[in-house]
Amino acid sequence: MKQLVTGIDYGTDSCRAVIVDAATGAEVASAVKYYPRWAAGKYCDPAKNCYRQHPLDYIETLVSSVKEALAAAPAGTAAQIVGIAFDTTASTPVLTDQRGVPLALLPDFSENPDAMFILWKDHTAIAEAAEINALAKKWNEDYTLYEGGIYSSEWVWAKMLHVLRRDAKLRKAAYSWIEHCDWMPALLTGNTKPETLLRSRCAAGHKAMWHASWNGLPSQAFLTELDPLLAGIREHLFTDTYPSDCKAGYLTKEWAEKLGLSTEVSVAVGAADCHFGAVGAQIKPGALVRVIGTSTCDVIVAPYEEMNGKFIPGIGGQVDGSVIPGLIGLEAGQSAFGDIYAWFKRLMEWPVKNLIGRSTLINGELKDRLIENALADIIPSLTEAAEQVPVSESSIIATDWLNGRRSPDADPLQKGTISGLTLGTTAPLIFRALVEATAFGSKAIADRFIENGIRIEEVIGIGGISLKSPFVMQTMANVLGMPIKVSKSEQACAVGAAMFAAVVAGIYDKVEEAQNKMGQGFAFVYQPDGNAHRQYLELYAKYLKIGKFTENF
Repeated sequence: MKQLVTGIDYGTDSCRAVIVDAATGAEVASAVKYYPRWAAGKYCDPAKNCYRQHPLDYIETLVSSVKEALAAAPAGTAAQIVGIAFDTTASTPVLTDQRGVPLALLPDFSENPDAMFILWKDHTAIAEAAEINALAKKWNEDYTLYEGGIYSSEWVWAKMLHVLRRDAKLRKAAYSWIEHCDWMPALLTGNTKPETLLRSRCAAGHKAMWHASWNGLPSQAFLTELDPLLAGIREHLFTDTYPSDCKAGYLTKEWAEKLGLSTEVSVAVGAADCHFGAVGAQIKPGALVRVIGTSTCDVIVAPYEEMNGKFIPGIGGQVDGSVIPGLIGLEAGQSAFGDIYAWFKRLMEWPVKNLIGRSTLINGELKDRLIENALADIIPSLTEAAEQVPVSESSIIATDWLNGRRSPDADPLQKGTISGLTLGTTAPLIFRALVEATAFGSKAIADRFIENGIRIEEVIGIGGISLKSPFVMQTMANVLGMPIKVSKSEQACAVGAAMFAAVVAGIYDKVEEAQNKMGQGFAFVYQPDGNAHRQYLELYAKYLKIGKFTENF
């Protein structure tokens, strides 16, 4: 009888369930379900960088995606599933009551965005992050030390403080908080009490200033000094954290029935999507894994002896066991990558939608088809034209901070720039400059690791862009001056989750064993062009210079 496991990958837009053969890593079946409330644009205000998601979106898509995957699988599959693990975006936290119930699931707060999960890319807590950084630098213990020395508005403490300050009724109901990656295992195992549920080492270490050397989370004195609204909250939280090779429990009878599975299914401690994605891409020391999508997350693992007391400034944290137990996990990333291309596409869409859309020269059906075809062809046509431009003619320099800067040196207030425009500038030239900007941002991250003694021997790309955009990937290889392997799996995050599910189910003793047995290898490799790399080094110097100027503008 086969032993199967399920990886659940919660992305920005959807929940993906993948059923995997634990012996080979072969995909048995999968399904993707999009969050209905999020897809309808509810509870968000993009103009204010406010992005909230309702917990019901997570619950409903989990049930429907697992059931659809089971329906697509061979008969008897459900009985063979022995483990399940979750990855989610992070930091995506929510306030809870004493039972660990997200406040948005209570009738009084069901339509209150501040009672919902605050998505990773929400930047409404910029002021609170600045206050945390200012206090940390004068406190007797710098709680940002293992998080790159800069606390981000994308992370849990800033977000929770922001919403607590906004609503007195919410404050009265709030007892604790929980990350999305912690809530899913807690919900399915029935252990939702804030003080007893198992918290992810990954999320706590990278996003919540948790470290064993200061007994877990920042002291209550620090939190109260930050804002008296946080008085007493630490005793409603946790001291210990757990890597994802630890079992959170088993499916409750209620959730086994909802999903069509057994109560003997082991549930792993959750983690951030990019960390599980790195595991699914077979990360090892010396490999930089780039999870490339709307934004990027860059993940490295390093042995203890290589770290040797190093503190890497300006990254998203260095946490023992956050990726692979027994190694230090290091994270960085870009706040926008694919989102930059999507932004430029929206600019190009405006005349198509608004001018052709108002035209009376053609009938409605033909007009709709023309608009649809034109919109679908914008990025492919821009790519085709941009590819024809020699590097020597890349005279436009852009920065990639259109959604602020995550790494190196987090600063959500930074803005993107495009310089070098002339009357001869065309849309493909601007698009090429944006692609180069995202590659330059990638190099800035890699350089920060290398400058601090972290070895990078290979680069691995995962995510939709790595598999679908040769132009972007080749440009990145040329800028980095390194080969880039592309993971064969289109579901690397879910596969990484499945690997941890196999460990907690007892199929493998260590996640490295699961990687060796379940890894799918690489689809292809982008080799850098040496001549292009030399030219890009000159353009990269200009990128850094323009970035330095705009930082102080």
